[in-house]
Amino acid sequence: MKAYYDSEADILYLAKEGVEEEVIELHPGINLEIDKDGQLIGIELLNASKLFRDVIKPLEKRAAL
Repeated sequence: MKAYYDSEADILYLAKEGVEEEVIELHPGINLEIDKDGQLIGIELLNASKLFRDVIKPLEKRAAL
């Protein structure tokens, strides 16, 4: 899977090649995309900067050193 981030929409998307057939809302703001064979092809995380705030802040501090 590859990761894509849309900073304007604040969406982190983890995806592999395939055609989305179904979307399952796992939790508000977390969607799973499934292909016609029932295989997971994508994970969409809305409001990603808020979801990962506790992970991103320490990484930003480390990068500044």
